[in-house]
Amino acid sequence: MVAVVLYLKKLFYRFASTNTQVKGSYKAIQPVILKGKGRIVFGHHVKFGVVDSPMFYNTYTYIEARNAQATITFGNNVSVNNQCTIVSEQSIDIGDDVLIGLNCGIYDSNFHDLEKNKRHQTDPNPKRVRIENNVFIGNNVTILKGVTIGENSVVAAGSIVTQSFPMNVVIGGNPAKIIRELS
Repeated sequence: MVAVVLYLKKLFYRFASTNTQVKGSYKAIQPVILKGKGRIVFGHHVKFGVVDSPMFYNTYTYIEARNAQATITFGNNVSVNNQCTIVSEQSIDIGDDVLIGLNCGIYDSNFHDLEKNKRHQTDPNPKRVRIENNVFIGNNVTILKGVTIGENSVVAAGSIVTQSFPMNVVIGGNPAKIIRELS
């Protein structure tokens, strides 16, 4: 019975997906919804959802390339845990062999202008986000606009990443900072 409900839920989110600019395919263990007018590109062996992890039965992955200029790209062998949100107004690039933990959010925009008299307008300055190859992002991490996370780096659980970091480091905190270098 659980398998039937999960199948119907995945089917519902597939029909709710309105993005027509999708290239490549992915494995949806948990439901995935694809929205927006921009491009969403999947490399080989991209997987969303983990059965033996919290929020498997009651959430979904949300991916939105919000406008026609936006692009979200997943490299090869990317694994994303449950309840991930990725929204772009410009460009989000996720490299090969990236692991993304439970309940993470990646955003390349503030989505609203920060000027007090323009608050209901779109952010005029979205900035590219780049997650390089072999990065491990822990649970409950938020990555904000303009950030690059260098190859082989690890982002500790619960981190808020507001600036870029080099390769081969462990980062963590709010705001995230370098905790140590990896050998």
